[in-house]
Amino acid sequence: MPTKTFHIPMADGLADVFAAFPEHRGPVPGVLVYPDAFGIRPVLRDMVEKLAAHGYYVLVPNIFYRHGRAPLVALPAHIGEEARPAIVDELMPLIHRHTAERVVGDADAYLRFLAGQPEVKDGPAGVVGYCIGGLLATRTAAAFGGRVAAIAAFHGPVGADGTDEFAKITGRVHFGHAASDLTPQALKDLNAALDAARLDYTSEIYPGTIHGFTMADTDAFDAVGSERHWEQLFALLDSALTTT
Repeated sequence: MPTKTFHIPMADGLADVFAAFPEHRGPVPGVLVYPDAFGIRPVLRDMVEKLAAHGYYVLVPNIFYRHGRAPLVALPAHIGEEARPAIVDELMPLIHRHTAERVVGDADAYLRFLAGQPEVKDGPAGVVGYCIGGLLATRTAAAFGGRVAAIAAFHGPVGADGTDEFAKITGRVHFGHAASDLTPQALKDLNAALDAARLDYTSEIYPGTIHGFTMADTDAFDAVGSERHWEQLFALLDSALTTT
C-alpha cells in the first residue's frame, strides 16, 4: 500500500499529513479523515490504509499542526484508562483553541490539496471524522457543500453550534454514535433536526459501545461496533463517491 507524508503550506504554518492510496489503479475518489484528538499514530495509519485499500485516496492531517508535528504528546502503545486523563488534559487546551474559523480555513486547504493529487479523480470528496474529528467533518461538509459528497462521523459531537449548519450539508450523511455518548431521546432530537434539514442520512446508536469504540489502541475499542462502522462507512462512500 503506497503511503506518503506531506507538509501542506497553510496560513499559519505547515500542516503535516499522512496519505495512503491504492497501487496500480487509475485516479480514485478522495477522502479526508479527521482523527480523534490523539491524532496521527499507528492505529490511525492502519485505518487509513484499510480505507485506501478499499479504493480511495485517503488523507489524514495533524489537526493541531499549529502547535507542532504529530505526535504532539507522548502516547503509549495502548491508551488505557489510567493514562487517558493526563493525555486528555494536555490536549484539551489545543481543542479549545481550534476555533470554527480555523477549522474552515484548514478544511479548504486540505480539500484543495487532496483534489490536486494526481491519484485523485475529479469530483467531490468524502469526509470522515472520529471523536472531535466528527465535529470537524460536520463543519467541513457544511462550509463546502459542493465539494463534499459524503460525511461520516463516529462517536463524536456533530453540531456543537446547534443544528443550523446541517441545512448547509448537501452530501449523504452517516452518524454512528456511542451508546455512552447519546441517549435515545437525544438521538431522536438529533434525527428530527436532520429531518428538518432534509438530509439524506442515517444516524444511529451502536449498541453496547462507549466513546472511542473504533480505536483499537484504547480501552474503549469494541470489535463489533468497529466492524459495523466499517460496513456503514464503506457503504456510504461507495454509494456517494463511486457513482460521481
